Order: sequence, then structure tokens, then C-alpha cells
Amino acid sequence: MKKIALLLCCCAMFALAGADAPAPFRLWQGDAPGARGTSEFDIPTLTAYLPERAKGPVPAVLICPGGGYGGLAGHEGADYARFLNRHGIAGFVLRYRLGSKGYRHPVMLQDAARAMRTIRSRAQEFNVDPARIGVMGSSAGGHLAATLLTKYDAGKPASEDPVERVSSRPDFGILCYAVVTMGPGTHRGSRNNLLGANPSAELIDALSAEKNVTADTPPCFIWHTADDGGVPVSNSINFATALSNHKVPFALHVYGTGRHGLGLGDRYPYDNALPWTRELVLWLKERKILP
Repeated sequence: MKKIALLLCCCAMFALAGADAPAPFRLWQGDAPGARGTSEFDIPTLTAYLPERAKGPVPAVLICPGGGYGGLAGHEGADYARFLNRHGIAGFVLRYRLGSKGYRHPVMLQDAARAMRTIRSRAQEFNVDPARIGVMGSSAGGHLAATLLTKYDAGKPASEDPVERVSSRPDFGILCYAVVTMGPGTHRGSRNNLLGANPSAELIDALSAEKNVTADTPPCFIWHTADDGGVPVSNSINFATALSNHKVPFALHVYGTGRHGLGLGDRYPYDNALPWTRELVLWLKERKILP
């Protein structure tokens, strides 16, 4: 009987996992601009994780997993989306194109901007509030999120593509142990994958998000660990300083210790997730993003 019970339990877990794994959809119907081929690595996609029993339009977050612009970390994608769902927030996980597959800037930003436009243009379909759509990223995904936060645009009103007419500006940002700079203190592997081995000084400055903050940069929640051995904590501190200098609202949490790539630090149902998750929920409520 114990074996039967265990088998039934496992079957139920697999059924739940299958039900909780939505199918990704393409950001462009045909080939993406600048596509180098037709493999899955050449096709940027979104996967929509929507909260159950939502009564009205909910906040949403575009999620950019980390991976040094060479891969995509699953625990910084789907796990974040499922955690957000528990708090009534829709999560959209982006599969963007990578330097390890021959892509360079601005392709990654192009994918992130298209994803933000897609979510906003289809807000009614997804039951999402188009004025409460943020971007979240970890490590190199945090760099992509920070780049979108500082290099968004209002859309192209004359475009034949209705998605391209929509703004790519996030309403808020969530940066988790993010790569921010491409200069001193950067993560060298991320920079090489994004910009190539010998980027110009102008390109390095253009992709150093702390140098591109303005008074119109969206408010941000930022966290890092002081002894992060992969991405120096100075990345988050310098970005927060730039936000402060431009009077952009932000919260910065620096924890004393913790390895790079922590993510939630827990598995579903995330009842023991790391403290930053509780601070994030409080911040979202303070900002009126969550009720």
C-alpha cells in the first residue's frame, strides 16, 4: 500500500508540474530581426505564468534569467514566475538570444524591449494592468533588465506592427545581484558575450547602466550580497547611487553573505524563500503595485 501511495503521489506531482508548465510563444511571428538561424536559440520567446483566480487586472513582471549572456538559469526564470503568482502577479519568462550562440548587443535589448511591448499590447488578453508591468533580472539578466530600465523608448506610432507602437518602458525594476557596469567591476564573461572581446570605450559606457540613469528611470528594488564572488556588490551600490542622485525611488538591500546565483534559495511552494522576497513584497505594496 505504501508503494501504491507513493506512486499516486508521484503521479500527482508530475501532473501538477505538467499543468504548471505553459507553452512558450514567439515574440515575432516570423524570423526575429537579425536571426542567425532557425534553431530554438534563434527564436526569442515568452512563457506566461498567470495567477489563478485573479479577479481584476493584475501586475506583471517580465523576467530575464541570468547566465552570463551564455545560458539561461532556470531557477531565475520559472521559479521566480511561480513565486510571483503566489502573490497575485503574472510572470513572463523571457528566452532571449545569447552571446554563446553568436549574438551581440543590441539583439538582447531588442528581445527584451519586444517582450515588454508584447505584454503591454496584450494586457487585456493576459488580464494584466498595462500601467503595472515591471522587469526583473538576475546577474547578466539583471544587466539586461537594467539596460531596458535605462534605454526604453515610447514606441513607433507609425509602425505597421501594432506591437511596435507600444512603449517598452517598464513601470518598475527588480534587480537581483545584477551585473550593472561594463567597466571596472563588471563580470568579464557577461561583457565578452554581450559586446565581444574588445569593445570600444564608447560602447562600454553606453552599456553601463549606472551611467544612463535619468530622472525618468523607473523605481527599482535592488538586492545583492556583500561577498558575492561572481559579480561585485559595487554594481548594485553604484546603480542605487545613480538612482539617488536623480531622485528616483529605490530600495537597496545588501546581505552580509551568500554565494552568487542564490535566486529564491528555496523550492516550490517557496515557504522558506530568502528574506529578500519578503522585502520585495513589502516594497511592491509600498509602491501601490500590490494592494
